[in-house]
Amino acid sequence: MTADQQTPVRGGLRRQLTPLTHGEPELRCKGGRSGPADGRLTGGGTMGNERLTAATGILLVVLLAVIGVTLLRLRSLISVHLFIGLVLIPPVALKMASTGYRFMRYYTSDPVYRERGAPPTALRLSAPIVVASSVAVLATGVALLLVGPDSAGILRGLHKASFIVWVAFMALHVLGHLPDIQKAFLTRREGHVEYNHLAAGRAGRIISLAGVLLAGVVLAILLIPHFGSWSHFEAFRRHH
Repeated sequence: MTADQQTPVRGGLRRQLTPLTHGEPELRCKGGRSGPADGRLTGGGTMGNERLTAATGILLVVLLAVIGVTLLRLRSLISVHLFIGLVLIPPVALKMASTGYRFMRYYTSDPVYRERGAPPTALRLSAPIVVASSVAVLATGVALLLVGPDSAGILRGLHKASFIVWVAFMALHVLGHLPDIQKAFLTRREGHVEYNHLAAGRAGRIISLAGVLLAGVVLAILLIPHFGSWSHFEAFRRHH
């Protein structure tokens, strides 16, 4: 069925399959109304998976930018650094889950994912380092928060080292995925590039992103009582 073929539906609406950039069909309703696929919590196939991965990546870039700002004045912004660091944990987990799902489906010979193809070799080779450094920097960060500055010891060095590796490889990973982000959200229609806002599973992706962000905020709020020792420690260093 092509983009020009339409079928009548209840209420006089017509809907059509609009080809996306990657060739997967998208269910679109004329008249500005959403089709059944738009309301699904799950679905979207490889395109849905790529959109979730891309959207989570964008969220991580924003949070990492805030982390970067705190590093410029860590002693005065230590509480913000700790808070955003905790907020990062659920989105990072979602990012690893979405990419891991694609990895699993591709290497278990799912025909749709095999047809879609694998990410570039450089990204596949760097992915284990990104995962390992992500786990290391977040785990050491939480451990430092819980043990406090007086017992930081080797944890502080491990956290700094893993953070440097994480930022370096995460930056390369994000840059390598920029073309995928464009392809996941934009399509060419009638000679114009526009945003595909009616992809299947959109509601599920919105809930997933909002859910991990909320979970991160709740986690950070619950652990605020542990911020005190670090705030006092950095304040003491700032004044001496």
